Amino acid sequence: MKHLLFVLFTFCTIPLVQGQILSQKNTFSRQDTLRGSITPEREWWDLTYYHLSVDVFPERKAISGKNTIRYKVLKPHKVLQIDLQQLMQLTKATQNGQELHITHEGNAHFITLTEEQKTGDINTLEVTYSGTPKEAINAPWDGGFSWKTDKNGKPFIATSNQGLGASVWWPCKDHMYDEVDSMDISVTVPKGLINVSNGRLKRKIENNNTTTFHWTVKNPINNYGVNVNIGDYVNFSEVYHGEKGSLDMDYWVLSYNLDKAKKQFTDAPKMMKAFEHWFGPYPFYEDSFKLVEVPYLGMEHQSSVTYGNQYKNGYLGTDISKTGWGLKFDFIIIHEAGHEWFANNITNKDIADMWIHESFTAYSENLFLDYYYGKEAASAYVIGTRASIKNDVPIIGVYHVNHEGSGDMYYKGANMLHTLRQLIENDEKWRQILRGLNRTFYHQTVSTEQIENYISQQTGIDLTEFFNQYLRTTKIPTLEYSIKNGQLKYRWTTIVENFDMPIIMHIDGKTQWVFPNSQWKTMPIKGNSIKIDPNFYVYAKQL
Repeated sequence: MKHLLFVLFTFCTIPLVQGQILSQKNTFSRQDTLRGSITPEREWWDLTYYHLSVDVFPERKAISGKNTIRYKVLKPHKVLQIDLQQLMQLTKATQNGQELHITHEGNAHFITLTEEQKTGDINTLEVTYSGTPKEAINAPWDGGFSWKTDKNGKPFIATSNQGLGASVWWPCKDHMYDEVDSMDISVTVPKGLINVSNGRLKRKIENNNTTTFHWTVKNPINNYGVNVNIGDYVNFSEVYHGEKGSLDMDYWVLSYNLDKAKKQFTDAPKMMKAFEHWFGPYPFYEDSFKLVEVPYLGMEHQSSVTYGNQYKNGYLGTDISKTGWGLKFDFIIIHEAGHEWFANNITNKDIADMWIHESFTAYSENLFLDYYYGKEAASAYVIGTRASIKNDVPIIGVYHVNHEGSGDMYYKGANMLHTLRQLIENDEKWRQILRGLNRTFYHQTVSTEQIENYISQQTGIDLTEFFNQYLRTTKIPTLEYSIKNGQLKYRWTTIVENFDMPIIMHIDGKTQWVFPNSQWKTMPIKGNSIKIDPNFYVYAKQL
């Protein structure tokens, strides 16, 4: 999400300090490798369950707690890596009641196990921790805990940590490739406040001066999707009758915003209807769907989508496409909920492939408009977003060092997908491909190659050069052409080797496909009126 927010703030001329996920690096440290690679101390065990228990102390901006980690042994090993970033302290690790030795190396902590780890066994490890987690000064860009107050002076607290990592506030196996199968989250807060986390509320326990909220998540969840939201919340809900039956949709908002939320959140069931049409069933019926008000703009936390768009349509009241169509919906509701399919259902294995999350989800804004307002409106919107594309660095980042690519993964990626839709020439087939992605990779972590191969197989088109062009370079295909003596001469330039994408041209008022490559081609025409179909994300240059 945060790349996009930076692009949008820049595009809309709203000042912003660049956040943690946007920093581009050319050199990488051992800490980057420990964070971003599947180390030997990670690869031998598979996550099956977390029980994260956290006590939150707003007056001290501190937390403490423990994480019970259940895992399956894939092969024998003695050392296990747990991640917890500095400012927090991993104070103890135990297995079957026996305290274990911990070697600390920056944000990575290596626990030496004493019991034999037999292949196929399911074992449990408990770690305790405490500290004052990194404060998010400009959430969600710089990540961490947001320690705010509402207009009544009551604590209003939330977490956000995409890119930076969940280990900024809780100990975990902080790599995208291994999602935990299920999870319980117990959060203790001062009495009078409510905590909302992922999944469903299992029970609430009143203590002397505090209240503990127990939430349970039945589906696999990525680490950065886990969240804590604390405030003077009130709740309202509805039941959406979707493709898999009845879906509980809950809304948690500050008490004084209830009336505004009841009006604005009508976009939520509209979103669900459109995206189930395009992408298939909502992936987390068992865990419900929630929108939760937070003191920052919002993020895609699984089944606990956070919202801070000031109850306005567009992006904080602004149409990022400058076509008018961006004001037809609440940007944060549509974009962040779209991530339930692309990010939370289908999750990248390496953050370098974050385009899988962001390109499809930015494109989902266009599909929402398509569903309710038609193809022309949707096309105008996605074409309008091209003004925010920078073409600074490639969309795909550097692998194994927790490095994301360019913020162009949003609207360059969305326009790449819009272009691909034109190549397929069959909207129902395109819809079935999008649904097929969510069905084939249901609750899985994936690589770019898996997504590319699936789409190529389903379309029957070799899309190797197409994806190389848009994902791995900053070059935009440029169609050079000239008209002379009744002949149209044309070719592609600024392309990768063997790029030969066909394109629709409007020649003398007639629409036809042409098939350029890197070599000059000619065709007879009667007039001199040439227009490249704007639905293709390419440049044109008349010589």
